[in-house]
Amino acid sequence: MFRSGTSIGANVAEAQCAISRNDFVAKLYIALKESNESIYWIDLLFNTQCLTREQYDSIRKDCVELKKLLVTITKSARNNQIATSLQRNS
Repeated sequence: MFRSGTSIGANVAEAQCAISRNDFVAKLYIALKESNESIYWIDLLFNTQCLTREQYDSIRKDCVELKKLLVTITKSARNNQIATSLQRNS
C-alpha cells in the first residue's frame, strides 16, 4: 500500500517535468495504474479487518476521486496528443 500509494504522487511529479507529450501521458498512466492498485490494497486491508469502516470509507473515497481525476487528465492529454498528431499530418 505504501509503495503504490506514494508512487501516484511520484509519477505525477515526474509528469510535470516530462520531456514530451508522450512522456507526460505515460507517467500519468502509471500514476493511474498505481491508484487502481492502491484501491485493491485498501479493499484487502478492510477485508482482513486492518481498517475500520470509517477509515476504509474515507481512504477509499479519496483514492477513487484521485483515480477519477487521473482518468480525466489522461483522456484529455491523449485526445490532445491525437489532435496534435493529426494536425501535423494534414
